Amino acid sequence: MLELTGILKNIRTIEGARSFLESKVEISDRILQALNFAVTSHSGQKRKSGEDYVVHPILVAAIVAHFGGDTDMIVAALLHDVVEDTHVNKSEIENLYGKNVAELVDALTKIDEIREHELISSSTDEKLIKSALSFRKMLTSAIDDPNALVIKLSDRLHNLLTIDALEPRKQRRIAEESMVVYAPIAYKLGISKLKNYIEDLSFAVLFPEEYAKIDNYFISNEGMIETKLTVINEKVSDLLVENGFQRDSFRIKSRLKHYFSIYQKMQRKGVSLDEVLDLLAIRIVVTDELDCYKVLGVLHTHYKPLVGRFKDYIAIPKENGYQTIHTTLFHDNAIFEAQIRTFDMEAIAEYGIAAHINYKDGVKAAIGVSSKWIQNLQFSDISAEEYYELVKNDLVSEDIVVYSPKGELFSLPLGATCLDYAYLVHTELGNKAVEASVNNSKVPLLYRLSSGDICSIKIGESQIARCTWIDSVKTSRAKNGIKNLCIHKLKELDRRVAKNILALTFGFDYYELRDWLDNAKYTNLLYRVPREKDFYIETIQKIKTESSLRAKSIFSRIVGIKLKKYHVEHFDFYANYSVSTVEYDVCCHPKKWDDIVAFYQKGKAVIHHKLCSHADDLIAKHEPMLFVEWTKDEIRTFKVVVSLQNKKGSLSQFVTFLTSKGVNIASLSLGKSAGVTDYCEVEIEVKSDFKSIKDKINKSFKLIEFTDKNDAYKEEYIKK
Repeated sequence: MLELTGILKNIRTIEGARSFLESKVEISDRILQALNFAVTSHSGQKRKSGEDYVVHPILVAAIVAHFGGDTDMIVAALLHDVVEDTHVNKSEIENLYGKNVAELVDALTKIDEIREHELISSSTDEKLIKSALSFRKMLTSAIDDPNALVIKLSDRLHNLLTIDALEPRKQRRIAEESMVVYAPIAYKLGISKLKNYIEDLSFAVLFPEEYAKIDNYFISNEGMIETKLTVINEKVSDLLVENGFQRDSFRIKSRLKHYFSIYQKMQRKGVSLDEVLDLLAIRIVVTDELDCYKVLGVLHTHYKPLVGRFKDYIAIPKENGYQTIHTTLFHDNAIFEAQIRTFDMEAIAEYGIAAHINYKDGVKAAIGVSSKWIQNLQFSDISAEEYYELVKNDLVSEDIVVYSPKGELFSLPLGATCLDYAYLVHTELGNKAVEASVNNSKVPLLYRLSSGDICSIKIGESQIARCTWIDSVKTSRAKNGIKNLCIHKLKELDRRVAKNILALTFGFDYYELRDWLDNAKYTNLLYRVPREKDFYIETIQKIKTESSLRAKSIFSRIVGIKLKKYHVEHFDFYANYSVSTVEYDVCCHPKKWDDIVAFYQKGKAVIHHKLCSHADDLIAKHEPMLFVEWTKDEIRTFKVVVSLQNKKGSLSQFVTFLTSKGVNIASLSLGKSAGVTDYCEVEIEVKSDFKSIKDKINKSFKLIEFTDKNDAYKEEYIKK
């Protein structure tokens, strides 16, 4: 039977599109009216492929119908481009088809407008991360009605099917966007078929050689694969009948894994196509949940299961409502995967949110789960790039399910910690967490959870900023919670540091200066004093000219202040007191480019990490402090590890890239992995703008490690 995508790709006429739509849904008067309206509105418009433009919205409506969309969704799909591309407006659509359809069309139009405005032009070579703003707003626009996303995903699927009419550069941009943004959303909404279609079509554009290898393998081995699947199918069918199942009570489907899934497995495990264990798969669909476990028992009794490849998503469903038992089995000289589910689970697994519209109330809860996931991705006051970095792990990771002590289920990505769980339950629980228990045993807050764990969190009275833990947690909610808490903590800390620096600068009594600063108009910006040299100098000038100080006897002590730059070892100090030596206390070991503070002791600067608790005590005692920053113009050495494709020219391309960025390569070594990738380790020397170099490498290559080879404390310790 020809796949949906194969049928759609060959439809190029209005008559063919109408016929296909009629095969997917009964054409009611309302749908017919919308269909005719779309044909009239788009009359004379052509796509770049040369076909009538209206073929596109008709086929998008057919895709929506295929995935279980209701009449409003189908009508909105037919009209989804009329506001943007014709003279028709939202009010006219609302008058003709109702408010719900108008809102859906409006949401889709806004998504397109945002994408057009924010997405990086396809004429550039910049990476897709810059399109994160479009991505963020698209999610936000769909929160009230996830059905808008189903239509948008269907629209993207048909665009991918007709992508060959575009120039290659634009094809890649659309495929990148589809792979990074749309396919993961389809997964989270539970529409696995749509996700697979989008991934495979994008994969073919982005990695044509790899796609062709997999495609050629299946074409070359088609006869052998079909024979194996037929034999497995027949044997399992007979086995179930022998064990009490009626033949009409179950259905067995044979299938192959979709291409991108196979490619991902090859990349993750470093294996060739021949070494992928479960290319072959069958799906057994039964009437009720209990029968699923009976089938599992029959299979495990007659076939040897592969250890570690069993997952029960019926007892513990995925976040998107997916329920199926997965097991991998040995059969003669072959290995195959068996999936076991009910007919209701089959519909939900294939069609996700759309299936919930047409199925029993008991399964409609997944719509709320999916909507909750979308809502969890909203953060304020962060840049588009930061937002994308926060959410991308949530989009692509596998899920585990963890229980609260009351038995509530919480879905987390694989590798999540107890602190991730705390933040998922509530932000305050994460902020105040002091202790965790898993299955009644005390564990660290960064303990990694497994599916089925029961986790409880003990909280303290105050919030705790764990700024160094941000890379140890897995979820966007935890990272964002830690980041916000640390931003607040560092601002308050820097306000206190600023007062100590200014007190030393002017030779004031700390409390005398504090009283004046607390009443000054710019007190909220004081945190910038220890961070920005120019703002520090500007603040000095403001204090020198402040009229309220002119009347005081202390004015005569401040008018002649002049700052001087003192460069000592790795640091630049700006002070009106001589700084000749640097020391490190034993309590903390700041590495180069860490946040630091400096205390002044008769010509000597004592360096601490800014978050050091001993330093915090000294700040609270108002010990004299200096403005300090790392010297920016010295050469720095970094160890860089990247993963390169194991093919001719990869290493040369990487070396050429580094030299073009003005980077000096001090050493280079290449280690081979399992034949798919090579790991290249280089030691590079750069000046000042190391973060820019790191970002550029990360955008163009798969960056594994980027670490500073220098340690300021260690160098000083060696000298002593």
